[in-house]
Amino acid sequence: MVTELRDGVWWLDCTGVNAYLVEDGDGLTLVDVGTPFDAARIEAGIDQAGFAREDVDRLLVTHYDFDHVGAAAKLAVDAPIYVGRGDVAYATGRERPPLQGPKTLLQLLSGPFVGDLPEDRVRPVDDGDEIGGFTAVHTPGHTPGHTVYLHEDREAAFLGDAVMEQGGSLRPSPWVVSYDTDEVHRSLRDLETRAGDFEVAAMGHGLPFGRRGSERLREAVDSL
Repeated sequence: MVTELRDGVWWLDCTGVNAYLVEDGDGLTLVDVGTPFDAARIEAGIDQAGFAREDVDRLLVTHYDFDHVGAAAKLAVDAPIYVGRGDVAYATGRERPPLQGPKTLLQLLSGPFVGDLPEDRVRPVDDGDEIGGFTAVHTPGHTPGHTVYLHEDREAAFLGDAVMEQGGSLRPSPWVVSYDTDEVHRSLRDLETRAGDFEVAAMGHGLPFGRRGSERLREAVDSL
């Protein structure tokens, strides 16, 4: 299913996770790409939004997890893949996550289904990098390289799994799926001060918000 959240921002409802399509200047950006089983669904979503697959200029990955990078190597899209630097080694298969709790166990078990991203297409992302109309904010905690992407012109924040929607509110990434929940909280406080006002809050799980996104984020930070 494809839903336009705001002019130039589409929500692609994948298998228990969200991906997003953003019209960015003269090109198109795909933010997160679902599970390995979502490639056909995402390609259909690009078509339904009125674009061709060759219109996609880049893939922005918020973090290395089965349900956020899974379809990257399967899509009929030949574009650079931007990944937070702290997750690049895992995404390309140069390293495997260390076994240090339920989160990394999940990553290790799901790794064979994801496959490794092609190194020649991967671009490491650092805090503050500008990629097209997006600004990257390093938000570690859920994973070491977790990155939020802000788009000022579209008044949108692509939040990955830094937060999740539950019952109409945003909640921080819980301990069972995070490397470090204290760091999650620190990252959210930093993000809230840097993000400014935005309308669209586009998280990985739950229903995205098309309005008052920054207010929802502030409420989540206030509850920590």
